[in-house]
Amino acid sequence: MGRNKGTNRANMTEENTEIGYLSVGANRHTAVADWGRDGLVAFGTDSNIALWWPHHHGSQPRGVTRVLSGHKDSVKAIKFLSRSEGDGRQTYLLSGADDHCLKIWAFCPDSDAVTCIQTVQEHTAAINVIATLYERGKGSSLTTIFATGAADASVKIWAFDGKEARVLQTISPKPKFFPLALALSRLDEDGEALVLAAAGTRDIVQIFVAESIVEPDFQLQATLTGHEGWIRSLDFTWEKEKKEGEEGSAESDLLLASASQDKYIRLWRLHKGSELPAAMVNGADPSLGAYLPGKSPSNKAHRLKAAEKDFTVMFEALLLGHDDWIYSAKWYMNLETGSPRLLSTSADNTLAIWEADPSSGIWVTNVRLGEISREKGATTATGSTGGFWTGLWSPDGTSVTCLGRSGSWRVWGYHKEEDQWKPQIGVSGHTRSVTGIAWAKNGDYLLSTSSDQTTRLHGSWKHNNTWHEMARPQIHGYDLNCIDSLGGSQFVSGADEKLMRVFDEPKAVAKLLNRLCDINIGDSGTAIEAMPDAANMPVLGLSNKAVEAVDDGVEINASAVIPETDREALDQGTTVRKSALEIDHPPFEDSLSRHTLWPETEKLYGHGYEISCLAVSHAGDLVASACKASSVNHAVIRVFETQRWTEVKPPLTAHSLTVTRLRFSPDDRYLLSVGRDRQWAVFQREQGAKPGGEDNDRNANAQDTQPSYKLLQANPKGHTRMILDAAWAPTTDSSPVFATAGRDKTVRIWRRGETDITCTSTITETHSATAIDFLPCPNKDGRFVLAVGTEAGKISIHSLDSTTLAVVSSFTLKPGLCLAKTVLQLAWRPRTASNELAVAGDDGSLRVYRIVEKES
Repeated sequence: MGRNKGTNRANMTEENTEIGYLSVGANRHTAVADWGRDGLVAFGTDSNIALWWPHHHGSQPRGVTRVLSGHKDSVKAIKFLSRSEGDGRQTYLLSGADDHCLKIWAFCPDSDAVTCIQTVQEHTAAINVIATLYERGKGSSLTTIFATGAADASVKIWAFDGKEARVLQTISPKPKFFPLALALSRLDEDGEALVLAAAGTRDIVQIFVAESIVEPDFQLQATLTGHEGWIRSLDFTWEKEKKEGEEGSAESDLLLASASQDKYIRLWRLHKGSELPAAMVNGADPSLGAYLPGKSPSNKAHRLKAAEKDFTVMFEALLLGHDDWIYSAKWYMNLETGSPRLLSTSADNTLAIWEADPSSGIWVTNVRLGEISREKGATTATGSTGGFWTGLWSPDGTSVTCLGRSGSWRVWGYHKEEDQWKPQIGVSGHTRSVTGIAWAKNGDYLLSTSSDQTTRLHGSWKHNNTWHEMARPQIHGYDLNCIDSLGGSQFVSGADEKLMRVFDEPKAVAKLLNRLCDINIGDSGTAIEAMPDAANMPVLGLSNKAVEAVDDGVEINASAVIPETDREALDQGTTVRKSALEIDHPPFEDSLSRHTLWPETEKLYGHGYEISCLAVSHAGDLVASACKASSVNHAVIRVFETQRWTEVKPPLTAHSLTVTRLRFSPDDRYLLSVGRDRQWAVFQREQGAKPGGEDNDRNANAQDTQPSYKLLQANPKGHTRMILDAAWAPTTDSSPVFATAGRDKTVRIWRRGETDITCTSTITETHSATAIDFLPCPNKDGRFVLAVGTEAGKISIHSLDSTTLAVVSSFTLKPGLCLAKTVLQLAWRPRTASNELAVAGDDGSLRVYRIVEKES
C-alpha cells in the first residue's frame, strides 16, 4: 500500500478494503475438511467455513483467503460435490453443523464468489458426517446422490439436481448407533446399484445396498464385525485403475477401509460374483491368527444381491502400526503403479501411507510422517499430544495435510528427485475466541491472545508480503483474557488467574523475526547478547523458564527426569537446539509449539480475582490492570511501574463492578477506565508525588519521579447500559477527546472543556457496540478515523471532524468481511503509512484488513 500523494480529498469506502490476513484454527472433527479437485481446501472453523489454497497455481502459500459465514453453531462436516452441468463441471460445497442445518454453497466459475443456495434442516441433531458418491471419471446422472449422518442416530440419503437437495430416504440403523463415518459408492462400475457403508458408536460396519441410482432404496444386507472400538472413518476405492479401451479392466474389486479407536484399520473386499476371490479360496496364511491382537480375523463371506447380480464382502487385511486411536483413513489411486494407497492419521501423532506389496500383497507402511521421535512433548500444552484428527490427499496425490490438536494444518509435499516427503507451510490460528490483541509499540508485529490458552505472534514475511504465525510465546493452563506490548521485545498478559505475567523475547525468535520480517533485533536498549537463548516449560508448571539452547550433537537423557519429584524439571520434548529456528521460512507447527516460547521474567500480584483488562503506557513505564469484581474493594485499578515491577500505591478507585477496558492517552497524561457499572472515569497523571512512607529513604530518589494518577472526573451515567470499550482520539491540543462504546447500542464522543468533560456527539449502532479504536493519527484531511465493532460482528468506519467531532462520513465493511459473532477488540496498526486494522473475533478469527484511502 503506497502513500497517496496530492491535495485531493481522501476518502475511505468499503470497496477500498482488502484482506491482509485471516488466521483461523480448524474444529477438531474427522469430517471437518475436504480437499477439492481444483486444489481448494475447505474446513470448519467455529461456525464459519475457511477456504485455503495450499498450492495456489504454483505460487507461494497465501493461507486462508476467505471465510464463509452462515451456520449458527460449530461446523462439523464438509464435503465438495462436483457435477457435470452443460459443457463443464460445477463445484458445490456441502456443510453440516451443530445447528442441525445442511447448507449447500455454489462456486461461481467466473469469479471468486461463493453463495449459499440452500439451507435445509431435516436432521434433529448435529450433522457429524457427509458422504458423496465415489465415482471414477464423469458422473453421467442428472441427480447427484449424497448421504448425511447425524447425532439423531439417522442417515439420510439426498438427491441434488443443481438447484436444491431433497431427502430420498431416512435410515435408522438397527442396532442403534450414532453415525460417525459414511462411505458411498457404485457397487459395480457398469451397473446402477449403489452401496453405502455406515459406522459409528458401535464396533460394527453396516453395508446397505440400493438397486438403482435413480430412486435409491437402501436395504441392510451385511454387518461386518471384527473391530473392538468405535469406528471413526470409512472410505471406498476401486482396487485397480480403470484404463481406457482395455477389455476386462472394469471387473475391479471395491475396497473398503474402516479405521477404528481399537488402533487398527481393517480392509474389506467387495467382489462381483458369488465365487470367492482367488486369494480367499487358496486360504490365508495359517499363521495369520497366531500373533494378531484381539479376536482372530473372521473369513466369513457376506453375500450381497443387487439387480440380479451377486456380490461377496470379505475381510481382506488388518493394518497394524498405530499405537492410539485412528481418526481417519483416506484412499488415493496411485496412477504410476495403478494401485491404491491409504493415508491414515492417528492420535499417536503420526500419519502413515500404506500400500500393498506388489509381490506378496501384504499391506505395509511406505511413509510415516508426524512426530515419531521419543522426544514427544510431555505436556499437553505444547500441542504435541492430542494427535492428528484428519488427513487429506491433494488432488494429484503429491501432498498430504493433517489437522493437529492446536487447530493448525501441517502439510507435506513429495519431492520426486529425493524420493522424500518434506514439510511445507501450513496454516494455523486460534481455536477459541480471540480475547485480546496488541500491536508492538512500533507496529512491527501483532500479538493475539485467546481462550484456547495460547498467545501468538503474527508477522508479515518479507519474501512475499504474506502474514504468518511467527511464534507462540505463551502456552498456558488458564484461558487468556488480555495482552499489551511493552516495547519491541516484551509483553504482559492476563488470564483467568489473579496475576499478570511479563515475557521477554528470546534470542532465537529475535533472530528469526529479523531474518523473515526485517524487524530490528530488540529495542535500542536491548542488546541481542543480553537476551535469553530460548524458553522451556516445566512439566508440571505454568511459567516458561529461560533455558540455554543446546548444540545439535548433544544427547538428551529424558529418562533422568522424574516429574513427580522434580517439579521444576524441564520438558525434555521441548528442548531447543541451536539450529531449530535457523530457518528461512515461517516456522512449522511443531517448531511453533516447542521452540518459540518466550521466557517469563516477572509476575505482577495484587488482584483478588481473575484479570479482566490491562494497558501499558505508551512510554512503557507503567502497567495498569483491573480484575473481575462485584464490589468497590475489588473494582480498583492497580498501577505497576516497570523499572522494579512494584505497585504504585494506592490503587485507583472509581468503579463498583468489573472494569472492562483501560486506555492511556497518547501522551500518557490521562488514564481512562470504563466498566460494567455504566460509568467511565478519567485519571490525571501527577508527577513528583511520593506514594511511599518516610522509611523508604534509599528509594527516595527513584520514588520522587515515580508517577501517580488521581481521579479527574467520573461519570456514573456515561451510558444507560454497561460500557464495553473506550479509545482516545489522536488529539494534539490541550483538550483531549475519547470515545466510549456501550451495550446501549451507542458510541459516545467526549471532550474535556474548560471545566469538565462532556459528550459532544453520539453514533448509534444497530447492536451493542463492543469494540472501538481510533486511527493513531488523523487522516490526510485532518479527520479522526474511528472503527466500531458490534455484537453482531458488523464493523464500521467513521470519519469525525477534528474540531466539531461530528461524523462527516461513515461506511460499513462488506458482509463478507464482517464477523459471524461478536467483535471483541479492534486495533489500528501504529507507525505505518497503510491503514491496517486488526480485528479479534469471538468466532476464533484474527483478521488484518487494509483500508486504503483513495483520492476523490
